Amino acid sequence: MGTDRVFNFSAGPSMLPLEVLERAGSEITDYQGSGMSVMEMSHRSKVFQKIFDDAQAKFRRLLKVPEDYQILFLQGGASTQFSAVPLNLIGRTGKADYAVTGNFSNIAYKEAKKYGEIRLAASSADRDHTYIPAQEQLDLDPQASYFYYCSNNTIYGTEWQYVPQVGDVPLVCDMSSDILSRPVDVSKYGVIFAGAQKNMAPAGLTVVIVKKELAGRELPYTPLMLGYKTMIDKDSMYNTPPCWCIYILGLVLDWLESKGGVEGMEAIKHGKAQMLYDTIDSSRLFHCAVEKGSRSDMNVVFRTGSDELDAKFVSEATAAGFTNLKGHRSVGGMRASIYNAMPVEGVEKLCGFIKAFDKNN
Repeated sequence: MGTDRVFNFSAGPSMLPLEVLERAGSEITDYQGSGMSVMEMSHRSKVFQKIFDDAQAKFRRLLKVPEDYQILFLQGGASTQFSAVPLNLIGRTGKADYAVTGNFSNIAYKEAKKYGEIRLAASSADRDHTYIPAQEQLDLDPQASYFYYCSNNTIYGTEWQYVPQVGDVPLVCDMSSDILSRPVDVSKYGVIFAGAQKNMAPAGLTVVIVKKELAGRELPYTPLMLGYKTMIDKDSMYNTPPCWCIYILGLVLDWLESKGGVEGMEAIKHGKAQMLYDTIDSSRLFHCAVEKGSRSDMNVVFRTGSDELDAKFVSEATAAGFTNLKGHRSVGGMRASIYNAMPVEGVEKLCGFIKAFDKNN
């Protein structure tokens, strides 16, 4: 790591692998002898088409995406999918089930209500989103057009450790903050989507994986740009896609492959998270409110119980080169986001800092 680089624990946009940034930097004015930057290329050019095709193929290989699913590279962030999902899928029965386990699934739930009859199939609001409801707590409607959940809740630091079993109802998942950090059986899902700015690429790209047979039944007033069929038919190129982000995603996927792929990454990320939780659990000052079994491997939330001490911790940590540890404004405390690109060394050093702070205070 360069001496001027900090350990960046931001929840998103978050850090990218240094090797990826260095490679992008070396190609920024002249991409592989083309005489131009990827930022300046026509998205219809042969050179860019190859970047696009390679990124899509690598993504399919790494996440083992079956052939009857389309991988779309779209814009608008995961939040645009809060509208696109009901617009494309709810027409089947006019009903859908939502599990609300944090901030973003709650926004998605409210947005979906504009388009049909939306049931709250599960909620963790009763215990301030400190746990993930168990399978037997899900109140399922067999008539639902789809069941929606968010696999990792960045603000509250919880993560689904199982895939909900919902019978024949298509499963829809927002995987923005844990995609590519663990293997996924894509065949269990109807739609998976994820904003890129946590584990994949810079902000501006949203990856959507759609089972092709679900497309083409969108509500009649669905905006042109939100129709899955439109985007599948044009292979994400109805208009100019987020070219630079797709290029960076390709580099991140190369990096991921060098780390043993998604399976290799799962072992690394779980080890990092376990080390941090063990440090917090064994300290006298800090605690993590999230119930064991629901804890996120991506976003570790913790606090001292005193706002003054929390502020002191964040300020001293920043001075020591650990940035963006302040918790989300809605919950306070601290949050260490340790996505794929966070090196093990960063977590080890943070653990050392936590132990020293614990001892001194």
